[in-house]
Amino acid sequence: MQDTTSTDTRIALDLALTVRHDGHGGGADDLADVAGLGAWVRAHPGTVPDAERYRADEPALAAVRAVRAAARALFARAVRPGEPSPADAARLLPVPEALRCLNQAAARTPTVPVLDWVETGPAEPVLSREAVGDRPDDLAALLAHAVIGFLAGPDRQRLRACHAPRCVRYFLKEHPRQEWCKPSCGNRARVARHHERQKRTA
Repeated sequence: MQDTTSTDTRIALDLALTVRHDGHGGGADDLADVAGLGAWVRAHPGTVPDAERYRADEPALAAVRAVRAAARALFARAVRPGEPSPADAARLLPVPEALRCLNQAAARTPTVPVLDWVETGPAEPVLSREAVGDRPDDLAALLAHAVIGFLAGPDRQRLRACHAPRCVRYFLKEHPRQEWCKPSCGNRARVARHHERQKRTA
């Protein structure tokens, strides 16, 4: 099946998923330090110009973490009436604060629509966005644009939080019966339900 997920959606989800379960009963943060941010950007070519040469610093890290906190708060709002990811459910930003943070970050690098129609390419014109202004490579601003694009787009309707044991991920629901982000989470959830039934009947 062809993947029709937009670039904004993939970047926004990948940013949110930098908060994850560490596999040992605790949480892990891929953006815990400057080195982690640099590694994340290099693993996501196209996020910023020359991503392979990106060098993170403390202000960039703080700005990106703020955008992530805003994104996860708004993801939690988007999955209602379902429960949010348990990773940070107890310390989510209030929605108005998350909106303000995200919009302020996005405003640091305005973008303009750019239309292209390549003679040798597809028959349809291609609409993209290009950053303008003094800071076209402001990572937090570019990520904020991606999060806004996702939340304002059609993929948001498929956003869910995975509630399998030890999972803290958000995911896009691909089919009506999907309950978990991946098969291994489904297996853990079924095992946990089985053990819970065994305990009740013991």
